[in-house]
Amino acid sequence: MQRILFSEIEGIKIGHAQNLTAATGCTVILCENGATAGVDVRGGAPGTRETDLLDPVNLVEQIHAIVLAGGSAFGLDAATGVMQYLEENNIGFDVQVTRVPIVCAAVLFDLFLGDHRIRPDREMGYHACRNAAHGQCPHGNVGAGTGATVGKILGMDRAMKSGLGSDALQIGELQIGALVAVNCLGDVIDPETGKRIAGLLDESKTEIADTEAVMIEDYAEKKNRFAGNTTIGVIATNAKLTKSQATKLASMAHNGYARTLRPAHSMFDGDTIFALATGHAEADLSVLGLLAARVMERAIICAVTETTSLLGLKCHADIDRSIRIEYPCQPI
Repeated sequence: MQRILFSEIEGIKIGHAQNLTAATGCTVILCENGATAGVDVRGGAPGTRETDLLDPVNLVEQIHAIVLAGGSAFGLDAATGVMQYLEENNIGFDVQVTRVPIVCAAVLFDLFLGDHRIRPDREMGYHACRNAAHGQCPHGNVGAGTGATVGKILGMDRAMKSGLGSDALQIGELQIGALVAVNCLGDVIDPETGKRIAGLLDESKTEIADTEAVMIEDYAEKKNRFAGNTTIGVIATNAKLTKSQATKLASMAHNGYARTLRPAHSMFDGDTIFALATGHAEADLSVLGLLAARVMERAIICAVTETTSLLGLKCHADIDRSIRIEYPCQPI
């Protein structure tokens, strides 16, 4: 087993575009030769595009791109630029008069950080495609992770900066990886130690408090906690899968969310995972599922440990520089 970059997985390219002043951006995963895909949406407040098409009973067997974006529902516009780029390159489902690219998307809420009037749009989505490449994988304040934050139960004043993270493995011919923008309501836990490494800050803003404890204490108060949540991610593999199997793989990968995010899948998050399979290697689905959960865990840890402060929000390194999380985000 060896660690690789997510963008080294066969058949995909990764591109990012962002506006650091507005604190928003988008990430595109291109599958120019097509990939079998599935999705599992578990949060109560999702923002998605073309997820119904991934139902195994529906017609189209392969997709050509996934977009992860900030901007809340406005950010779904970035997919239009991805459609434009793919059509210009003659990539898509052949309908005789043209090719229609199949582009799925999910968005997170980042409007409270930066300038809410600037969101991922057609131009930004197109630009992310122009930046797409095989073998590069930046982390932190990039792409869909640019405006990502965690620990927002008591408002943005006590929140921390998060970002985009990834992790990937190769075992023989099999490759599998996770890419995720972590923007959860609550805290991020290192599953190996049980330690909170990002999330709700205490009143002194020097230590990480406990989001779940705050929620339990206020159990009778039905507040609107829609304060900028949702973790969105992708599992990519070079395995051969059907649409049903890809859907199951996305479902199994949510174990990675459950092990690292406290809480996960709340009514105020739109937690979503896509799964992509480019169809080159044979693999058992149960093994793929356990590996998907593992790489998703590591990608989430990467997203909060590899980011930096932005627009006054503290990051993991600002809270405790002595903490060294043994979750390398680069190949070893």
